[in-house]
Amino acid sequence: MGVLDEAFIQAPEHRPKTHLKHSDDYILSKEIPTIDLSSLQDPNCDKTALTTQIAEACMRWGFFQVTNHGLSLDLKRRVEKTMAEFFSLTLEEKRRVKRDEVNPMGYHDGEHTKNVRDWKEIFDFFLQDSTTVPASTVPEDTELRKLTNPWPQNPSDFREVCQEYAREVEKLAFKLLELISISLGLPADRFTGYFKDQTSFLRFNHYPPCPNPELALGVGRHADAGVITVLAQDNVGGLQVSRRSDGQWISVKPNPDAFIINIGNCMQVWTNDKYWSAEHRVVVNSSKERFSMPFFLFPSHDVNIEPLEEFISEDNPPCYKKYNWGKFFAARNRSDYKKLQGGSIQIDHFKAA
Repeated sequence: MGVLDEAFIQAPEHRPKTHLKHSDDYILSKEIPTIDLSSLQDPNCDKTALTTQIAEACMRWGFFQVTNHGLSLDLKRRVEKTMAEFFSLTLEEKRRVKRDEVNPMGYHDGEHTKNVRDWKEIFDFFLQDSTTVPASTVPEDTELRKLTNPWPQNPSDFREVCQEYAREVEKLAFKLLELISISLGLPADRFTGYFKDQTSFLRFNHYPPCPNPELALGVGRHADAGVITVLAQDNVGGLQVSRRSDGQWISVKPNPDAFIINIGNCMQVWTNDKYWSAEHRVVVNSSKERFSMPFFLFPSHDVNIEPLEEFISEDNPPCYKKYNWGKFFAARNRSDYKKLQGGSIQIDHFKAA
């Protein structure tokens, strides 16, 4: 990835104005809220103050950071070390577990966002090994397919460490989902039934130094498709969030001991636009590599996504038409895999007239 191919070059209007020539050369913002979860260590704690903060963050930003989250930082360091070892392997060895159009899991170095290639390489794996997904994107096709994770032989502890981390970050995700539900005035378990055969997955991102960071993006602007995302990152900056009030790109100061939480499209639809799935992107730099690990909490393939009845009234009609998660997931994965003529599917396609 040493020479910038034209496939990586963003259109002028989407190029980063604050690209990172050096890893510490970025605008810091204290606007993304940081929420301390330490009070949850007391099972009898009053969650009112916590859920009030979460509600404000989800409406204004769609993003917040959590500290004192309960996930072992030692485990996080171990998985970061294993991830770095994997990406340091030869390209030939990494491509032995390369994804394809049928199975979206594994290694990939040609992902596209909005039909422009991202300056990164990734490794994806399902939380549940195996995971059931639709066999095609055709609405009438009811055939299902079971997919399993392709695990590399090296590093030798790769699978073990990944699965241990996955189980722990899943616990954190469901703890946060309960808090988000309470913040909406709903029972804590309101969303639980949507995850019986969840399609959640984890991703390892590696962003190498880029020779022309003013032209490319590590990940182009996008909103996450799922319910919530739980992101761990290193101390190299790069994540930027589009502010809901004016669309301005705001850089998020990295805190390696915190997790960044963002609302996905499913939650935006379920809440009928009350909570916001913000566009975000990753800018790159020319001096330092960056690593991050998002966990994408996704519902079961058979779940239909539509505004919940609790958020619909005569004065607040549905903003979206119903769509099937499994078919959406299948279509989105194919558009990420390679450049498509029509671009990728978005929730805007399901906006109510």
